[in-house]
Amino acid sequence: MFTSIRGIVAASLIAGAGFVATPALAESEITISGNAAVVTEYRFRGVDLSGGDIAIQGGVDLGHASGFYVGTWGSSIDEDTVGFGHTELDIYGGWSGDVASGISADVGVIYYSYPNAGAGDFDYIEVYGSLGFGLGPVEATVGVAYAPDQDSLGSTDNIYVYTDVGFGVPGTPLSISAHMGYTDGFLTFTDNSKAVDWSVGADFAVNDNLSVNVSYINAEGDIAPGAYDYTDGAVVGTLSVSF
Repeated sequence: MFTSIRGIVAASLIAGAGFVATPALAESEITISGNAAVVTEYRFRGVDLSGGDIAIQGGVDLGHASGFYVGTWGSSIDEDTVGFGHTELDIYGGWSGDVASGISADVGVIYYSYPNAGAGDFDYIEVYGSLGFGLGPVEATVGVAYAPDQDSLGSTDNIYVYTDVGFGVPGTPLSISAHMGYTDGFLTFTDNSKAVDWSVGADFAVNDNLSVNVSYINAEGDIAPGAYDYTDGAVVGTLSVSF
C-alpha cells in the first residue's frame, strides 16, 4: 500500500506565498497558484509508484492571507505495478503560518483517491502536521502524518514521521536538501509494516518559475522474496514549473 506526500509539500509552498495573484484576487486576500512537473520516476517515501517510468504531475492551490488553504494535485502511476489504476488524485486543506520568530507550523488533512482503480476500497484520509525552522540559508522541518483506521487500510492505521533539511548556497541558484522518514503501519510494501526512507538532492533554480532537481532516493525494509522491489535506490530527476 502507499500514499502521497504531495499535500504536505504543497502546504509548505503555500505558506511561502510564492505565487502570483490577479489584482481582483489580491484585493480579496486570495491567491491562486499552479504547478506542473515531469519526473523520471514517481517516488513517495522512497517507494517507486511509476514502475521506473516517467510520471506527469501537476496541481492547483488556493490560499488565503489568514493562512488557510485548499488544493488538489495529481500524478500518473503505474497501473500494472501498483494495481491502483493509472492515476492518483489528492485533495487537501489546512492552515500554515508563523507561530514564533523563525518557526512556522502547518496542519491539515488530505484525501487520496484513485479514480481508475478496480473493484474495492482504495481511497483513504490522512492528517498531517509539521514545524519548520529557519536560520539564515538553512531550513529544517520535522513532521508527522497519520492515517487512522479505515476500511481501505485493512481496518488498521499508519503513521509516518520525517525530517527535512535544506541549505541554499549563498549567491547561487543552487540548494542542497536531505530527507529521512520512518513508516509504521499498513502503508508500506514490507513484510513487517515498517520502513525507513531517505534521500539527498540538489535543486537548481533556472528562474523564478522553473527549476531542475536531481536526487538519490532509497528505502529500506523487509521485502518478500520474488516480490517487485518498490524500494530499490535510484537517481530521480525532476523538471518543475510554478505559475
